[in-house]
Amino acid sequence: MTDPNTLDPALLAPYLEREVPGFSGLGAIEKFKSGQSNPTYLLTAKSGRYVLRAKPPGQLLKSAHQVDREFRVMKALAGTGVPVPQMLHLSDENSPIGRMFYLMAFVDGRIFWDPALPEASSSERAAVYDAMNATLAILHDVDVEAVGLGDYGRPGNYFERQLARWTSQYRASETETNGEMDALIAWLEANQPADDGRLSLVHGDYRLDNMIFAKDQAEVIALLDWELSTLGHPFADIAYQCMQWRLPHQSGFKGLGGIDRAAVGLPSEEDYVAAYCRRRGLGGIANWTFLLAFSFFRLAAICQGVYKRALDGNASNPAKAKVYADAVKLLTHLAARLIEGEK
Repeated sequence: MTDPNTLDPALLAPYLEREVPGFSGLGAIEKFKSGQSNPTYLLTAKSGRYVLRAKPPGQLLKSAHQVDREFRVMKALAGTGVPVPQMLHLSDENSPIGRMFYLMAFVDGRIFWDPALPEASSSERAAVYDAMNATLAILHDVDVEAVGLGDYGRPGNYFERQLARWTSQYRASETETNGEMDALIAWLEANQPADDGRLSLVHGDYRLDNMIFAKDQAEVIALLDWELSTLGHPFADIAYQCMQWRLPHQSGFKGLGGIDRAAVGLPSEEDYVAAYCRRRGLGGIANWTFLLAFSFFRLAAICQGVYKRALDGNASNPAKAKVYADAVKLLTHLAARLIEGEK
């Protein structure tokens, strides 16, 4: 039985040679193994290397897998200072592979899969985190109107909308009662800060392994995986990333919890946030406990959805179902401890 994710070079080559200037001689197509909801492929051709990212095959939820949004946002960010690959082509649904895809230039560099950076020196670890911090500040300073993204999301009340959305998603995929999740949702609803009017382009999944670094220096040369990007509150991105400091390293999340950060050259959460604030001219970030608790909640809701799909037989790897069930419990427990510390 043919894998529906397999792409036929003979079908794809004539189309790309017609639609992409300079493209010629398509040879190998290799699917990346890293876990992405939108299948992604390395294309090797006589004219160079390219990356193709497509919708998955089969029936899809209307709001999911919008590769055209990813294409749009990266194309809009070209020249802004936010490092993104060069966007080359967006197909429609009637493409040779039978679904929408986009083609972008291949970016040759390093991806760090472990945030503890065991392969780097102490000084390089600090430089990698500082480069990541600088890139986030640049992203949040982008003038969305000037780059044509003023309608990329709904303005105002970001956390109120997100809390309602992910609560609904969680309830729809709930498989058993989780008292800590119920208490977390109630706490978030009761402690939601007033909308302060801040609006930025937010990445939505801002973490180390969604970036490509230069081979010879601590420089971010591409920020990838914009599937969850929208217009929203910039502090959602910084808090989501700072969850990494609190998640245990010996877990599927590969966090920084349990690591002596100072000893190995990694910044503390406080220093990382302070650097971001300096770069953006901020005096500090209020409601930090709410922001972190919201980040734990959102990720827990996402993991619960993956777990439910695995139980229903629709996940790409059902064997990992229990991993996601355990992740939901871990995330809600960490959020409960965080909130308890504020009382």
